[in-house]
Amino acid sequence: MTIKIAPSILSADFARMGEELRALETSGADYVHVDVMDGHFVPNFTFGPPLIKHWRKHSTLPFDVHLMMDNADAYLAAFADAGADILTVHAEACPDLAATLKNIRALGCKAGVSLKPATPVDVLKPLLPQIDLILVMTVEPGFGGQSFMTDQMDKVRTLRSWIDHQASPVELEVDGGIAPDTIATARTAGADVFVAGSAVFKTPDYAANIAALRAAAQA
Repeated sequence: MTIKIAPSILSADFARMGEELRALETSGADYVHVDVMDGHFVPNFTFGPPLIKHWRKHSTLPFDVHLMMDNADAYLAAFADAGADILTVHAEACPDLAATLKNIRALGCKAGVSLKPATPVDVLKPLLPQIDLILVMTVEPGFGGQSFMTDQMDKVRTLRSWIDHQASPVELEVDGGIAPDTIATARTAGADVFVAGSAVFKTPDYAANIAALRAAAQA
C-alpha cells in the first residue's frame, strides 16, 4: 500500500494561505485535506466553496474535501465547481448514501464516505463499488487537538479486509490525532491515507514533518 499524507489546512496560517499551500506542494504532501463544517452536523464552522475556489489557484495537489455537514447534497456541485477532487460525505448525514455517491462521481469528483467513531462499518460493505475513499474518524469530528482513538483500529482492520477481499481500489483514510507516535498503529491496521494537522504545521519545516510521518508509518 502506498502511504499518502494529507495535511489538514485547518491547522495552517489563514493569513498566508497561498504561501501555505505552495509550501505543502514542495514539501511532499500528497493531498490537501479541507475540513468543511456547517455548525450543525458538528459544533464548529469553517470554509465554504468561495474560499476553496481561491485556494485552488495556489496548488495543483488534489483537494480532499471532507464535508462535515448536514444536507451536503445541496452543495456538492458548488464544491466540485470550486475545485474539489475528492468529496467525502458523512454516512450519518446522507438519507440516500448510494444516490449521493452517484451524484459526486457524476460531478467528476472521487466519492468518499466518512464514519464518526460510534458509527458501525456495516453500512458501507454493499456500497464499496461506489466508493473511492473511506475516512475513519479517529477523534470526534469538529475540533483539532484531540487524542487518537485506538479503538477505531478494529474498524480500520475490518474495512481493510473487505477492500482487499474485493480487490477494490478504495483508499482507506484516518483523521484525528495522527502524529509520528500514532501513525504506525493506523498503518498496521490497514490505513493508507493519513490526515495530519498539528503534526505537519507544528514547525515551519513542513518537508521534515511530512517525512517524519512517512518514516514512522513505514517503520
